[in-house]
Amino acid sequence: MNLISIPALQDNYIWLLDDQNGHCVIVDPGEAEPVLEALGKRHLTPTAIMLTHHHHDHVGGVRAIIERFPAVTVYGPEETLSKGAQIILKNGDEVEIGGVNWAIFATPGHTLGHISYYSAPYLFCGDTMFSAGCGRLFEGTAEQMYQSFQRLAELPDETLVCCAHEYTVSNLKFARSILPDDSDISAHEETVLDKRKKGQSSLPTTLGLERKINLFLRCHDVDLQNNLNINESITTDWQVFALLRHLKDSF
Repeated sequence: MNLISIPALQDNYIWLLDDQNGHCVIVDPGEAEPVLEALGKRHLTPTAIMLTHHHHDHVGGVRAIIERFPAVTVYGPEETLSKGAQIILKNGDEVEIGGVNWAIFATPGHTLGHISYYSAPYLFCGDTMFSAGCGRLFEGTAEQMYQSFQRLAELPDETLVCCAHEYTVSNLKFARSILPDDSDISAHEETVLDKRKKGQSSLPTTLGLERKINLFLRCHDVDLQNNLNINESITTDWQVFALLRHLKDSF
């Protein structure tokens, strides 16, 4: 398989998974034009679209793509039914899409019905996990998002985390403001800044790297808790997660 990222909108990535036999799967097409351009350039025919959640910047291109390729099957959670989804997926489902067997995880927090798709080594997690960050809590709770992170954290280190936004620079800046002496965070920030100056993507990332640089995966970390000046009202890791999300919202 060949993984392709397509920049879209302001800071989105639409993902293509190319089977190298002329067919591909499209993940979260927020707009159609850059996808259709990439398909034509690479002589690819899509067989399926996979949606993680209902927000327009993830589904806005679905209908135009289907008009061009009417044989495409659209998969997604129930909340995407009105956005073009034809086959509804839920937590625990296992489904073959594009010749690949995918495990479906419910990952609520950003939206209540958000799902993620996993087939080693690929994880398409939409707006749940970002490199060095997590999605905003538009519909769900911090506890739900924390549990979603715990589910994703069970995957292997070599998992390729294919998130949907180029937020890595700002996320690392926030992480460094909390842990200014963390060498992993500082070193990766330098790497990402260099990539972005060259017009390169910071994604995909790996789960192994995220365990080091993503504060939302380190809520149990004593150094992190000390730097956050945790008081006696915060007694669980998900409450640390909630505090981090609150701080990031106003950063």
